[in-house]
Amino acid sequence: MESRLVGPVRIVGVGLLGTSVGLGLRNRGIETILADASPTNLSIAIDYGAGRAALPGDAPQLIVVCVPPDVTAEIVARELEAFPDAIVTDVASVKLAPLAELRERGADVSRYIGSHPMAGREKGGPLAGRADLFIGRPWVVAAHGGISYQKANAIDDLILDLGAVLVEMTPEDHDRGVALVSHVPQVISTILGRQLSNAANASLNLAGQGVRDMTRLAASDPDLWVQILGANAAPVREILVAYREDLDRFIDALAEPTAPGARRKLAEEMIGGNAGVARLPGKHGQDRTFASMIVMIDDTPGQLARLLHEIGEIGVNLEDLRLEHSPGAQIGLVEISVLPEVVSRLTEELAARGWRIAG
Repeated sequence: MESRLVGPVRIVGVGLLGTSVGLGLRNRGIETILADASPTNLSIAIDYGAGRAALPGDAPQLIVVCVPPDVTAEIVARELEAFPDAIVTDVASVKLAPLAELRERGADVSRYIGSHPMAGREKGGPLAGRADLFIGRPWVVAAHGGISYQKANAIDDLILDLGAVLVEMTPEDHDRGVALVSHVPQVISTILGRQLSNAANASLNLAGQGVRDMTRLAASDPDLWVQILGANAAPVREILVAYREDLDRFIDALAEPTAPGARRKLAEEMIGGNAGVARLPGKHGQDRTFASMIVMIDDTPGQLARLLHEIGEIGVNLEDLRLEHSPGAQIGLVEISVLPEVVSRLTEELAARGWRIAG
């Protein structure tokens, strides 16, 4: 497979993202050089096939810094100084703070441009690395006035070689965007998770997929998120203030739910939520609404695979899938999303094959 990058590419920090970058580039035949403060992580990433250890005389075309946000600018500055002919990028989840710090340090930002792949996994470290982690995922390039597009081409080539979708934004727009779609959801999930800490077991036993979806982010690494939230505090705080105002409207309406206009206020808030969610891009970025249906399956080997196979036999394309286990019963609830016009036919044909359709 022909690559756009020439290489070699030096990767500093071989956690999940760094190792995944190395694996993806190695699949393209690009020479990768690995460096990490942890000898153990470095050894694992090398054994895993993500690249080789650094050697004297290395002359990388591109350097990708994949370290925690609180040391990103420091490491980028060090790499810019050590390799004066290389272009440097980083993959930190905030872009304005590292750029500002680099300028304060007097670093050569004409060879630096920040970027951010919107990809990850629930696990970290080099063992979690995957060559296909970035395929189809947005990867932001946070352009600034101090670097030419010609020099930035290597970063574009990196993104395209890894199968990601290149998105150009300013550092300011990027940080506001991730505050809304990533950082604030983390805070809200954490707050909801805290409410579960002292809940009665009887209440927790009622938990379904909704609360599990809402609190999945609450299990995130506190050390990392203290750094991210601290680096992007202003836009996160601005959105949280607006969120508090929205929450206050619910609280006021629920204070006297039978008062005139109270239910209308609740309905208006819910409709506003419907409208916001409808704006999220769906499959392949399409702005299209899918219909959902729930199929009950026995919690035994092969049942889910058989269901998916038979949906394919019927000739229906599955747009999305979510699996929930029924508490206290050996039953799985498979919520599948399909085009609205095929729901009736799919329901009839699955029922004819013996599947139980919930609702």
